[in-house]
Amino acid sequence: MTFVLHESIPVWGIPNTNAVAQLKNCLEHERAVSGALMADHHLGYIQPIGGIIAYEDAISPTGVGYDIACGNKAVRLDISAEEIRNNISKILKDITKNISFGVGGTNKNAPEHDLFHDNTWKIKPLLKWKKLAANQLGTIGGGNHYVDLFVDNKNRIWLGVHFGSRGLGYQIATHYIKAAGGKPNDIYPVVLDVNDNLAQDYLAAMKLAGKYAYAGRNWVCNKITSMLGANILEEIHNHHNYAWYEKHNHKHLWIVRKGATPAHPQQKCFIGGSMGDISVIVKGLDSLESKKALHSTIHGAGRVISRTKAAGKYRSGKRIGGTISYNMMHKWMKDKNIHLEGGSPDESPHCYRRLEDVLEYHKPTIQVTDTLYPVGVVMSH
Repeated sequence: MTFVLHESIPVWGIPNTNAVAQLKNCLEHERAVSGALMADHHLGYIQPIGGIIAYEDAISPTGVGYDIACGNKAVRLDISAEEIRNNISKILKDITKNISFGVGGTNKNAPEHDLFHDNTWKIKPLLKWKKLAANQLGTIGGGNHYVDLFVDNKNRIWLGVHFGSRGLGYQIATHYIKAAGGKPNDIYPVVLDVNDNLAQDYLAAMKLAGKYAYAGRNWVCNKITSMLGANILEEIHNHHNYAWYEKHNHKHLWIVRKGATPAHPQQKCFIGGSMGDISVIVKGLDSLESKKALHSTIHGAGRVISRTKAAGKYRSGKRIGGTISYNMMHKWMKDKNIHLEGGSPDESPHCYRRLEDVLEYHKPTIQVTDTLYPVGVVMSH
C-alpha cells in the first residue's frame, strides 16, 4: 500500500496539510461521496491540485477550475532521433515562429473547425466568446504550458504538448462560478445539482471547452508533425482538469479531477515532468488502490516552490526578489543537454518534485510503459 489515510482521506505521497484541508472542506458537501489526493498534490483554488472528488448528481465548477480541459497530448513520430538531435535548435525556433505562446496569444493561422458549428454556442453567454475562441484555437498560453520533443527509452521520437481551453475556459468558469454565487475568497466549493438549468448549461459549456482543448492540441501536434515532415504512429490524449460521469462501486458519479489524470485499467496516459526532467507514458492497473484513487493518477511532478517565491516580482521592469535565477534554470538545462526556447524561473525544474519520486507512490495503480527524455522544450517567456 502506497497511500496513507490522512484524516480519513486517501493521500498518495507526502501529505500537504493545506491541500488536505482544502479537500476536507470539499468533502463536507452533502453531495460529495469520496475523494483522494495524488502524490503531486498541492494547494489550489478551493479544490487542491491533484485532488479528486466524486459527487452524486452534482457538479462543481470550482472543482474543475478556471483552466477547463487543461491536458496533455503525446504523439510518437516516424522521424529518427538523430535527425531531431542534429537540428534541434532550428526546429525549436521554427516552432516559436509557427505556434503562438503566451497569455492572450492568438493564432494567425487559426483553422476553421466543425466545433464552431456546435449548437452549444447558442447558450447565451457563450456566443460572445466565440470570436475569442476562434482566434485562440491552437495557441499554447503561458505558465507551465509547453511543446516538448522527446527521445524515449527505445530511441523513438515523441512530441508532447500541454495546454487547455485558453480564454474560452476561463470565461466559462468565471461566468458560471459567479452565477452560482461563488466569491473569490470562498473556501467551500460551488456545487450545482445536475438537474438544475444552470448546471445543465455549465456542463454543456464545459464539454464544449473540452472539445475545443482537444481540437487545439490536435492542431498543434499536426502542425509540428507536418513541419518535421513526419507522420504520427501513436497518440495519447487526456484532460486533467475536467468532470467525467463514471461508475464507481456500483454508483454513477460525477468525478471531478483537478490536476489529476484518468487512469482506468489499461487506459494509456501521458504525464509530463518539469522542463528538465523525464516524462512518461503509463497505463492504468486494475487494483484495490486504483479503486481508492477513483481510477486516477498524477498529472505531473507537483510544484514545491510557488511562482512568486521562485520568480519574485517585477516593478518598473526590474526583478525584485526570487529564489530561482535564469542562470540556475539554464545551467540545469545545459547540464542535461536539453535545448530551451523561452521559459522563466517560476517554471524551472527547481520548482518541482522529481517525477521518478512521485511515480514511485503510484506503482500499484499505474505501469510505466515508456520513459521520455526531453531533447527540446518551448515555453512562453
